[in-house]
Amino acid sequence: MFGKRMSTAACALLALIASGASAQSEEVNIYSYRQPDLIAPLLEAFTKETGIKTNLLYLDKGLAERMKAEGVNSPADLILTVDIARLTTAKEAGVTQPVEDEAINADIPANFRDPEGHWFGLTTRGRVVYASKDRVSQDSITYEELADPKWKGRICIRSGQHSYNIGLISSMIAHHGEEETEKWLAGVKDNLARKPSGNDRLQAKGIYTGECDIGIGNTYYVGLMMTDDKEPEQKDWAAAIKILFPNNDDRGTHVNISGMALARHAPHKEAALKLMEFLASPEGQELYAEKVFEYPVFPDAEPSAIVKSFGQIKPDSLPLSEIAKNQKAASEMVDRVGFDN
Repeated sequence: MFGKRMSTAACALLALIASGASAQSEEVNIYSYRQPDLIAPLLEAFTKETGIKTNLLYLDKGLAERMKAEGVNSPADLILTVDIARLTTAKEAGVTQPVEDEAINADIPANFRDPEGHWFGLTTRGRVVYASKDRVSQDSITYEELADPKWKGRICIRSGQHSYNIGLISSMIAHHGEEETEKWLAGVKDNLARKPSGNDRLQAKGIYTGECDIGIGNTYYVGLMMTDDKEPEQKDWAAAIKILFPNNDDRGTHVNISGMALARHAPHKEAALKLMEFLASPEGQELYAEKVFEYPVFPDAEPSAIVKSFGQIKPDSLPLSEIAKNQKAASEMVDRVGFDN
């Protein structure tokens, strides 16, 4: 079924399939950047509803490169990943195929899907400001304000080259142009409390310890910290901050997505399309969003109680496909201003 020559990933997935208790007429092979425990409830619900078996291979990096090397022998039917950069990389690598499906298009707003149908967003996460409850009195902010000298020595952030920040900078370019955005980015750098480092959780820790007063992070990390029983100190980090949604009163807060794409050589295309329709449905989005502390992209679908507690988010309506066009310029800009130095 998978051809005579297979990559290591394909062999691993084939072994996973072979280990099943019984063969089924329909199945979907998934390559995923998201960890299995985050996706398991979704896939279990899909199998219960349809009888279609799912096989998941978790890849923490190199997904598009691996699929490109596998070529027509790839067993992958569906790609599940996070971040617009990874979705566009998969499309540009030629490992996806377009999907024209009325049900999916009805459930996924146009600004959260590829105009040519190569990828679809399922949930969003806001790139927000974590602010100290004790030392920051204001309850609203803009991204532009982060360059205000009043924040000098008070901002914590991870590397400017991380895809989450590249996405934010790309959105600023889309709204303000490269020249104004570069001035803004230099201003943000001047306000940093320390060299960019760590992940989003460590920006919250920096606020908790008093190293900085505000940090830049994704909304879902707050939910993860609030419920982390393995490292309970992270609950203290989350309790020390409040979430401010930048530009919530005008154009809206920059959001990124988790999403899906149909593999170019999907051997079980029809079953994969059924899974895509399930994931895109309001019910599927709600189930997914609750597990990962994100927001469904379907306007009337409900986020979890924890996510609701963060406050009301107004997503920037700028199409993510437009933001994605500026990623190279954003990365070069980070280097020009020496943001990570």
